[in-house]
Amino acid sequence: MTVPHPERVGTPDAPVRPSARRASSWDGQGPVVAMVALGGALGATARYGAARLWPVEAGGFPWTTFWVNVVGCAVIGVFMVVITDVWAAHRLVRPFFGTGVLGGFTTFSTYAVDIQRLLDGEHPATAFGYLAATLSAALTAVWLAVTVTRRALAGRRR
Repeated sequence: MTVPHPERVGTPDAPVRPSARRASSWDGQGPVVAMVALGGALGATARYGAARLWPVEAGGFPWTTFWVNVVGCAVIGVFMVVITDVWAAHRLVRPFFGTGVLGGFTTFSTYAVDIQRLLDGEHPATAFGYLAATLSAALTAVWLAVTVTRRALAGRRR
């Protein structure tokens, strides 16, 4: 049998306690969600601006999205080293900049749409080249940024 309000049930040995306010899943998370949203809006706006400044012709290699993703991956590599190895950042810095700004700036969805458009436009070689080049360049950018940042910071500590 279940008890409808187990927090109010006492035992002969324990007194009945009034129920405390139940913690909401949003308690403490509101500021984090707000920072992710604000950062995401800034990052997405920057990406949109880049796409407007450097438009790509239909069927052409999506250079703007490619470079946005590669640069964003490099920046996240530097950022993660700095906030984990060097700087004791405020708890909202990572959600704001890492998840929000860089998450909004880089774009898997546009990358996927670009590939689909190239395939639909009968440019399969460009689509698969873009798919492979972005994946390779983005992973290389993160690795290189982490490696160079760690070496640069190690040189400063000596």
